[in-house]
Amino acid sequence: MFKILTLNNISVAGLERLPRDKYEVASEMQHPDAILVRSFKMHDYPIPATVKAVGRAGAGVNNIPVDKLSARGIPVFNAPGANANAVAELVLAGMLLACRNICPAWDFARRVEGDDAGIDKQVEAGKKDYVGYELPSRTLGVIGLGAIGVRVANIAIRLGMKVIGYDPSITVQSAWKLSSEVQQAVSVDDMLSKVDFLSFHVPLLDATRNMLSRERIKLLKKGAVVLNFARSGIIDDAALLEALDAGRIYGYVCDFPSNLLKNHPRVVTLPHLGASTEEAEDNCAIMVADQVRDFLENGNIRNSVNFPEVLMPRSEGYRIGIVNVNVPNMVGQISTTMAKAGLNIVDLLNKSKGNLAYTLADVETPIPASVIQEIAAIEGVLAVRVI
Repeated sequence: MFKILTLNNISVAGLERLPRDKYEVASEMQHPDAILVRSFKMHDYPIPATVKAVGRAGAGVNNIPVDKLSARGIPVFNAPGANANAVAELVLAGMLLACRNICPAWDFARRVEGDDAGIDKQVEAGKKDYVGYELPSRTLGVIGLGAIGVRVANIAIRLGMKVIGYDPSITVQSAWKLSSEVQQAVSVDDMLSKVDFLSFHVPLLDATRNMLSRERIKLLKKGAVVLNFARSGIIDDAALLEALDAGRIYGYVCDFPSNLLKNHPRVVTLPHLGASTEEAEDNCAIMVADQVRDFLENGNIRNSVNFPEVLMPRSEGYRIGIVNVNVPNMVGQISTTMAKAGLNIVDLLNKSKGNLAYTLADVETPIPASVIQEIAAIEGVLAVRVI
């Protein structure tokens, strides 16, 4: 019986993927095998020694101490793309909110007073202050062409917009899904002077912090709208507000309110609604539950932010999973230890990602506890598990 600890409310659709004859799931539990989480901040949370995996029912993992878990040989799973449609729809809504001045116009309409005839007169006189523009023929710049960025780009193409995309590490899968009408930018700076809308879809890393800086804002086409439904910190908000006040930027729509942003008349801040749909929450929970289950039951790894992808069909016999520091001769030491114990390896897969390597091996006969102990004692081995 596997024990799953939930640190947030996880969609029932996801929890139903964990059959009750094999899994015990609870929000309070001793000695869990895995943790499922959404937004709970785990950096100061004491991770039990029994934990073998952490699953984030969403894409970003800023709330999870990935480095600390990596040092213990624990994979962190996420659900990239499961909320892509929800976020893409909100980006489209953000473009419409900005270009049609919907929020200030709505505020104006709510504040008019008098009888209906008087309200009608005020509306007809005031609507000229909220004249906007349409999306077709406008140019959208998309930075980051993962699952969300590709959807945003393709939706904009179908709406009659021109799209310029930038992603130096676009995957083959994303490239296949991206419309052939999307133009390629050779750099971020290359697109800035050409776009009417600029939408960010990158994770928050050292390399992306303040990606839209004061210097880059100067390169941006005058009157552009900036959209950020990725992460707070990607844009230098103070520099962007200066550009708004100076009339260089038309509007800013983001999912991250702050005291600096929330009351500015040309800014629309939403309360982190990007993935807040029933469908997205279900999709994220289902994806991460399936991945954690496959790891616990078979040792396979899909969509881990710190481990390589390792998918190996089960062979007849017994399976062992080993996590180690990515240094030479680890597989040799592991296989030698197994050979000395008379274990015949029928299948083996070893892959690495950054500083970590992961090995799955199937053998014909049961694996003695003494072999597990000997492998665990090899310098650089972080975790060993018979599956």
